Amino acid sequence: MTHSRSIRILILGALSLGTLVSIGCQKKPASAAAAAGPQGLPVQTVTVSMSPVAQTSEYVATIKSRRSATLQPQVSGNLTEILARSGDHVASGQVLMQIDPRQQQAALDAQRATERQKKALFDYDTVELDRQHKLFDAGVTSRDAFDQAQQAHDNAKADYESAVDSRKTQEQLLAYYTIRAPFDGVVGDIPVHVGDYVTTTTMLTTVDENRDLEAYIYVPTERSADVRMGQDINITDNNGKLLEKTRVDFISPEVDPLLQGILVKAPVQPSAELRNAQIVKADIIWNTRPMAVVPVLAVTRLGAQSFVYVVQQAHGMALAHRAPVTLGDTVGNNYSIASGLNVGDKVIVSGTQFLVDGMPVIPMGG
Repeated sequence: MTHSRSIRILILGALSLGTLVSIGCQKKPASAAAAAGPQGLPVQTVTVSMSPVAQTSEYVATIKSRRSATLQPQVSGNLTEILARSGDHVASGQVLMQIDPRQQQAALDAQRATERQKKALFDYDTVELDRQHKLFDAGVTSRDAFDQAQQAHDNAKADYESAVDSRKTQEQLLAYYTIRAPFDGVVGDIPVHVGDYVTTTTMLTTVDENRDLEAYIYVPTERSADVRMGQDINITDNNGKLLEKTRVDFISPEVDPLLQGILVKAPVQPSAELRNAQIVKADIIWNTRPMAVVPVLAVTRLGAQSFVYVVQQAHGMALAHRAPVTLGDTVGNNYSIASGLNVGDKVIVSGTQFLVDGMPVIPMGG
């Protein structure tokens, strides 16, 4: 019994020693991992450099044609014909509409009859004056008779000339009943219909010559001193798409009393994207100065504050440092940075959604 008990004690001791050795072996890798430190996140970086960036202000602009007419009748009456449709290209003088001219035509016919009557009397008095002049020269008639013939002739002449002028006036009035295109252009909306009674305040339609367009821009008075002739302007749509590059060619010498701004004009070329009365955006370029530029994807926001992550070295490790920045204008797919970065800073441009301030990173590129 004593021998068996001794063997049992030896076996238990060997097992205990093996357990301790095993536990010791398992702790070694954990200690090695602890000594190696945390692993960094691989990130792409760009090195900050200065690039020329345009300093701009955005304003609302209206495209206007230098030749645009709103057609209103100069007489009253019922519309009898509408010979054009919205969108038609018309030539100068082309008939667009007709107002019932019958009453005016009757007045013109009556005036023409009066003119013929006055002409006949004038012709008679002209012949009579010639006859009396010959009789007077021959001593057959008196001076008094000759003077009376001269007076009658002069009165008939004045009456006839007055009738001619009245007839021309009536013809001009009759022409007002025919609405014609004032120049080559495109017909706008036609809100009236055949049979409508129109007056001198009725808007019949518009005709726009879709060329020689201008952008009308009202610049606030506080910036009026910065506007100069030849200044560059970028015309864009509401999505920021560049439609045309142009330059200032007119600066109003006075302030608009309603808008409290200075009218600035710039020529634009007509196109499928630019039409008369269109509202667009105008970026006035004040100057160009060097600024730091970073990709849009590098910028994150926390509330109203914008940040970028910059690589910093500490204790032999690369860490992501969150740096607040002040954004300038966008330049393509980049932001210009007004403040917060220095030349040579390495800005992280990938994986920013996984970063926290002070996190280890492995910079690549830049």
